[in-house]
Amino acid sequence: MEASQPYIVSARKYRPASFSTVVGQGALTSTLKNAIGTGRLAQAYLFCGPRGVGKTSCARIFAKTINCLHPTADGEACGECEACRDIERGASFNIIELDAASNNSVDDIRNLTDQVNIPPQVGRYRVFIIDEVHMLSSQAFNAFLKTLEEPPSYVVFILATTEKHKVIPTILSRCQIYDFKRITIADISSHLAHVAASEGIEAEPAALDVIARKADGAMRDALSIFDQVAASSMGKITYRSAIESLNVLDYDFYFRLVEAFRNHDVPEALLIYKEIRDKGFDSLFFVNGLAGHIRDLMVAMTPRTSALLEVGDDTARQYQAQAASLPATWYWDALKLLNGCDLNYRIAGDKRLHVELCLINLCRLGMAAPLPQQQQASAVPQQSAQQQQASAQQQQAPAAPRQPQQAPGVPQQPQHMQQQDVPQQRRGVPHISAPHVGAPQSGGHSAPARVRINRPQTPQGQPQAPPQRQPGTEPDPPAPSDPSPVPQGPPAPVTEQDFMNAWNRFMADNPTSRLMVSAMQMSAVRKTGDAEFEVLASNAGIVHTFSQGIAGLADYMRRSLGNPALHITVRQKAVEAAPRVSKESPRQALARIVEENRELYDLLSDLNTELT
Repeated sequence: MEASQPYIVSARKYRPASFSTVVGQGALTSTLKNAIGTGRLAQAYLFCGPRGVGKTSCARIFAKTINCLHPTADGEACGECEACRDIERGASFNIIELDAASNNSVDDIRNLTDQVNIPPQVGRYRVFIIDEVHMLSSQAFNAFLKTLEEPPSYVVFILATTEKHKVIPTILSRCQIYDFKRITIADISSHLAHVAASEGIEAEPAALDVIARKADGAMRDALSIFDQVAASSMGKITYRSAIESLNVLDYDFYFRLVEAFRNHDVPEALLIYKEIRDKGFDSLFFVNGLAGHIRDLMVAMTPRTSALLEVGDDTARQYQAQAASLPATWYWDALKLLNGCDLNYRIAGDKRLHVELCLINLCRLGMAAPLPQQQQASAVPQQSAQQQQASAQQQQAPAAPRQPQQAPGVPQQPQHMQQQDVPQQRRGVPHISAPHVGAPQSGGHSAPARVRINRPQTPQGQPQAPPQRQPGTEPDPPAPSDPSPVPQGPPAPVTEQDFMNAWNRFMADNPTSRLMVSAMQMSAVRKTGDAEFEVLASNAGIVHTFSQGIAGLADYMRRSLGNPALHITVRQKAVEAAPRVSKESPRQALARIVEENRELYDLLSDLNTELT
C-alpha cells in the first residue's frame, strides 16, 4: 500500500519560487530583475512592508537568482543547475538566514559577521537574510554597522522588517530600501481562484472576496484562511459557508439596514440590530462595519470614486444600485452619527440603548415633520370658510376709519397685526415671543418664526397703563404684533411633560450649540395656556442668547410635538428689591416702639423710668 503524501499547508505549498509568481509586487520585482540583469547589485537591501506580502520570499528568490549558473533570458533562475537545486532543498551554504526576533544580541551578530569571511563554494554570492531586523538591540546594530558598510565583494545583505521606523538611521543609510505594498483584494481573489483550481476545490467568487477582505492585504493570511474555510466546507467553498466559518457579518444585513433608514422604518432597523446581536456579533464591531458599508455606498455614487470599492463585481453593482437612491448629504450626516456613536460607545452606560438611539437618528435623517391628521383633514375646508367669511365682511362692513399717515419709508403693517394687544411688562425686562406658525406660504414653505422683543419704558418697574385718548381724536396706531398668520380655532393642548421631553431632546440633539443649551439648562419653564409656555430667564445674558436661537428652538418644538400653534414666550425674572436698611439709631428705634405700644408706655411711666 502506497504511503500517503504528508499534507502541506497552502501558504508553504504555493509560496513563490520565482519573480513571476510573486503576487501584487510587479513594479518591485521588475526593478530587482533589471538590477540582476545589468549586474548593478548593492551590498545591502532593506525589504520593508506589512506582514505576508512577500518580503522573505523575494529575498530567497533574489538570492537564488544571483547564484544561478544559467539564468534565463527574462532574468529568472533556471531552477535546474546545482546552485538552484541546493537552494530549493535548503542545503546551500550560500544563503544564511537569521531571525532577529529571537537572535538579537551582540553575540548573534558577531557569529554572523564571522561567516562573512568565508567565500562561496558553489555560485558567486553569499547572501545573508536577516528577518525582523528591527528587533536587534542597539549594541547589535552598532556591532553590525562596519560589516554592513564594507562587506566583501561576494557578500549581499538582505534585511527584512515590518517596522522600518524602528531601524536606526545609520543602518537605513547603508541600504537600498524597497517598500512592499499591501496586496489588493482583486489580486488575492485571483490567486485564491488559481489555488482552488489546482487543489480541485469549487469556490464561489463571492466567497473568495470575503476571504481576501479578511486577509487585509496579506497573501499568507489569505492562504491560511482559505485552508480553514476549505476544511469546514468539505471541498466546496460557498459564500454562506465562508461567512459562517469566519464569523463575518453578511453584506445583506447592511443593505437591509440602509433600506430601513431610507424608508424611516425604525422598528425594522431595531429588529435587524437584534438579529445581529443574536448571532453573537459585538455592537462596536457592528457600528464600525455599518460605517464602512455607508462609506462604500458613498464612494459608489459616482464612477470617479467607484474605483475605491474593494469588492467583487456583483457586490459592486449592488452597491451602485443602492447608492443612487440616497442624496450625498445623507451619507455625510450618517457618517457623523456613526462616528459619534463609536467615540461615545466606551463611556456609554447602556451600550445597547446607545446603539439603538444611533439607529433611530439614522432613520430620522431626511424626515420631514408631519402635520397632525386633524389639521391635514381640515386645512382645505377651513381655508375656504375663511375666504367666504372675508368676502362677506367686505360686502357688509362699513368703510374702515382712516388710519394715521405713516412716515415715509416705514412699511405698512398688515391688518391682523393691528388686532393684538401687546402685554405690558416691567421696566428693563425684555420680552421675547416665538409667534405661532400658520398656513404655508405660496412657495410651499411655512412662514419662518420671527422673534419679537418688547422693551417697556415704565419707570420703577410698575405696569404701564394704557394711554388715555381724548374725545374727538383719532385712535393711536396699534403696537407692533406678530406678523405671521395665526391658525384659526383653539390650539391643540400640549402637556407640560410632553413639552419638557421635547425640550430635553433639543438639548440632546444639539450638543454643539453650547450657549443655547446652557441657557436652556439655567432657565425655568411654566405652562401658561393650552399650547403656550413661558421661559423664565435668570439674567439679561440668557435672554439675549434666547433671542438669537428662539426661532430654531420654536420650530424644533413645533415639529417634535406636532403642534404648529405652539407659542413660547421668554422673559427675565423680576429682581426682588433688597430690604430697606433703617437709618435711625437704636435709641430712636426704641422710642418709636414705646410710642407705638401703649401698654409698654404705661408700664415705663408707672416705674418712673427713662430711656437712656
